Amino acid sequence: MCGITGWVDWVDDLSNQRSALEHMSATLGHRGPDLAGSWLSSHAALAHRRLIVIDPDCGPQPFVYNEKYALTYNGEIYNFRELRQELENLGHRFRTHSDTEVLLHCYLEWGENCVQRLNGIFAFGLWDEEKQRLLLVRDHLGVKPLFYTQRGSAILFASELKALLAHPLVQPEVDRENLASILLPIGHQPGSSGYRNIHELRPGHMVLCERERTQTITYWSLQSAPHTDDLKATEEHLRFLLDDIVRRQLIADVPVVTMLSGGLDSSGLTALAGREFQRAGKTLSSYSIDFVDSATHFENQTLRPSLDAPWVQRVAEHVGTDHHTCMIDTPELVENLLIPMRAHDLPALGQMETSLYIMCKAMKQNATVALSGESADEVFGGYPWFHNERAISTPTFPWFVSMGVERDSDVPSQQRSLSGWLNEDFSRKLQLDQFAARQYEATLAEVPYLEGEDRRAARMREIFYLNLTWFLPMLLDRKDRMSMAVGFEVRVPFCDYRLVEYAWNIPWDMKNTGQIEKGILRNAFSDVLPDDVRNRKKSAYPATQNPSYLKAMQEWTLSILSATNEPVHALINPRVVEAIVRGNVQLPSTEMVVSLCESVIQLNAWLKEYHVKLVL
Repeated sequence: MCGITGWVDWVDDLSNQRSALEHMSATLGHRGPDLAGSWLSSHAALAHRRLIVIDPDCGPQPFVYNEKYALTYNGEIYNFRELRQELENLGHRFRTHSDTEVLLHCYLEWGENCVQRLNGIFAFGLWDEEKQRLLLVRDHLGVKPLFYTQRGSAILFASELKALLAHPLVQPEVDRENLASILLPIGHQPGSSGYRNIHELRPGHMVLCERERTQTITYWSLQSAPHTDDLKATEEHLRFLLDDIVRRQLIADVPVVTMLSGGLDSSGLTALAGREFQRAGKTLSSYSIDFVDSATHFENQTLRPSLDAPWVQRVAEHVGTDHHTCMIDTPELVENLLIPMRAHDLPALGQMETSLYIMCKAMKQNATVALSGESADEVFGGYPWFHNERAISTPTFPWFVSMGVERDSDVPSQQRSLSGWLNEDFSRKLQLDQFAARQYEATLAEVPYLEGEDRRAARMREIFYLNLTWFLPMLLDRKDRMSMAVGFEVRVPFCDYRLVEYAWNIPWDMKNTGQIEKGILRNAFSDVLPDDVRNRKKSAYPATQNPSYLKAMQEWTLSILSATNEPVHALINPRVVEAIVRGNVQLPSTEMVVSLCESVIQLNAWLKEYHVKLVL
C-alpha cells in the first residue's frame, strides 16, 4: 500500500509547485516509508509515497508513460497477472513486473472503463495530458481511502485528509452537517470527510475532472436477483471463491501473515492461508491481541460472550501457525490514545483503534502484509442486531438498539449518546435525532430491492445495505489508518466484490442455515476448521475491561473539564459529562462511560491541534 496526493489546475501553471506538492506528500510518509516520488506538468502535480510489496526494484511512482499519462496509485490489483497477459496479447509491452504498470496500460487500452476489469483494493489518480483530464477512482467496497476537494480552478486529492489540509487553499473548517456526522455513533457517512467542502469518493465510484465539469460516475453497485443455487451448491461456490481470493491475496514479494481472533472469519482465512503455505513448504505466522489480566477482569457481554485467547490457541495449533500474541497493558493504551485521531485527522474510536495500532506495529517487525477478516459479519449477517427482532423492526440504524441510542430506547434521553452530553445550544443547532433520521431514510432510498420479495426479505436487505454502507466503512477506515500509520498493509478477503455480489442475493434463511449466525459460511469452512471453532458464538473485537483503563480515562476527562479554557467546553455540557464520569448518572455499561471519556478527550485534542473552525 501507499500514499497518494496531487492536484490539477486548468488556469494556473503548476510546474513550479514542487515545494507545495512535496509538503503534501511528506504528510503521508508513514503510508509509504520506502520511496517518495513526484511529477509535475503545466496543469498537473502528482506525488506518491511507496510501501514496497510487489516488484521492489521496478515499481516507482508516479508512473509516467510517454509524458502523456501519469498515474499515482495506492492498492493491489489481484488479477493483474491475467490482465497483463491479456494486454500483451493485444500488443502492449511492459518494462516492469508491477501491477502499477498493468493498471496504466489498462487505461491506455480501455480508458476509464478499465475499472470494470479490476479485482483488488485501490485508489488512484490518473492524469491524461492529451485530454487534460484527471481520473479519480476508488475500489468497490472502499477498502482504500480517497478524498478530494475543489478550490476555484484547482482540484486536489489525497489518501488522507492531512495531505489536503497541508495545502494553503484548504482550511480545517467544519460545518453543521459534518459536525453532526462526527458526533453521531452511526458509522461512516457515505461521501463525508468530516470537513467542509472536502469529499470522500464513495466506494465503487470514480470522478472525471475536466476543465468544463466534474462528473461522478458509479461503476459498481449491488444488484438484486433471484438466488438459484441450492444449499450445497451455494456452500461449494462460496468455498471456491474463498479459495481463489485467499490464493490471490497471498501474492507478495514481502512476508505475509494473518490476524487471528479465534472467531469464524479470521480462523477460516488462517486455515486457508495455512494450507497454501504448507503446499509451498512454509509455515504461516499468525497474530492476535490480548490484554494484561484479561481473564481476571473479563465479564460476559452480548457483544463479547467469550475470551479470544483459548480459541486463538486452538486454531493456531490446528492450523500449525507460528503464533504471536501482542499483549497490551493500560499504560500503552493511554499513551497511544491520540494516535488514531491524528491518523484519521478526526476524532476516532478510542481503544478499539489504539489496540489495533499497537498490534500493527508488532506485526510490522516481522512482516509487511496481513490478511484480516473484516466484512464477513456485514456480508453474512453476523452481528447481534441481525438476529434481534427489536433491532430489525425499529426504523433506524439497527446497531443503535445494541448501543441504547435509538429514539425509543429504554435508556433515559439524557444518558443517550446522541445528544445528552452536548450543550443545549449545539444540540439545538445540530438536531442529531433529525440528522440520523434523514441519513437513514436517504440510505433506504438507495437499496436495490428485489421485485416480488416479501416484506421480511426486503427488510433484511435493508439491514444488510445499512451495514455495508455505514458500519463496514467505519471498520475499513479504522483498519487502513491504523495499519498504514506504521507502513503496514492489511488485505481483507471478505471484501472481494465477487463474494459480496454473490452473498448479497443468498436468502436470509440460507445464510442462517443450522439456525446459527453465518451458518452458510460455517459450512463452507467445514473441512478446514474443527467443529467447536466453527460453532463458536460471534464475539466482537476485544476491549480491555481492566478497571485501571476506566480510571485513567476518567482522570483525563476530569482534568479537561476542570480547565475551562479547553476548546471542547464550547460543545459539551460539562455538568452532565462530569456526572456520568463520576458515576453520579448511571449508563447501561462501563464501556459506554469509557467511550464517552474517549470521545471528549479526542474531540478536545482535535479541536486544539487542528485549529478547527466551526462554521455553524
